[in-house]
Amino acid sequence: MAFTEGSRTAASATCAGSIFSVSGSTSTSTGRAPTCSMTWMVERKVRGVLITAPPFNNGAVPVRVRAGLALLLTVLLGPQVHAPAQLQPISAAALLVLAQQIVIGAAMGFVLRIVIEAFSYAGQLAGYAMGLSYGAVVDPTSGQSTPVLGQFYTLLATLLLLVNDVHLRLLAALAESFRALPVGAGVFAPAGGWMLLVWAGNLFAAAVQVALPVLAAMLVVNIGMAIASRAAPQLNLFAVGFPATLLVGLAALWLSLAGIGGVFAHLTDNGFDALWQALHGARIGALPR
Repeated sequence: MAFTEGSRTAASATCAGSIFSVSGSTSTSTGRAPTCSMTWMVERKVRGVLITAPPFNNGAVPVRVRAGLALLLTVLLGPQVHAPAQLQPISAAALLVLAQQIVIGAAMGFVLRIVIEAFSYAGQLAGYAMGLSYGAVVDPTSGQSTPVLGQFYTLLATLLLLVNDVHLRLLAALAESFRALPVGAGVFAPAGGWMLLVWAGNLFAAAVQVALPVLAAMLVVNIGMAIASRAAPQLNLFAVGFPATLLVGLAALWLSLAGIGGVFAHLTDNGFDALWQALHGARIGALPR
């Protein structure tokens, strides 16, 4: 089951409406843990998402903005969080639950991070094939030097993420996770975690498919250059080959951009499907309620 418009709307409405349905004080007799410890657990899960998920984890986003967003989401999501009544704020069980929330949040943000990295990898493959690996820039997301074409694909994927409201879908999934995996209910079952790993592995195959038009064009150009060198040995391949490779590669890149949006939507939909099934699957490490 995917995060459809209805589920996203319901999750958002629950997230926004729950803050008005809870009084200012909470009691452990009603099945809620103390407010301070529960708020800390919610904040850790939210922070796990923001640390790993683009565009929130981008180094260009000021630290104060990320901290303010984490505080806002904690305030909105905190009232709907329930926990085992016997959970003590200072105990080994509380530390285990806290670690579980961080792992769940980081895994959710990792879904979008893998999509962006797959597009960056596709750009690197295309850049190496076109001979653009000589020029590299610092990627603000990873802090490492990447080919210019890899940075172009990263920015393009980030733009598609914002245009298609994928970041809002992630926040809706975050709100849904508190219902599907309540605090103290454990983490993803092995089957759910394995499903996410398999999907992540398939993304790199999809990255090769994204770069395939450029790679195929470069293969044709290289074969043509090889035939030309055999037919005319006096031909200077360094003077002719690089401009031809660059022109044909840029043309193939321009023609392939028309299908990038559909590929991105398909990958993100599959990612949220896998995340939905992982959230609603069996759980491990659950505490008695």
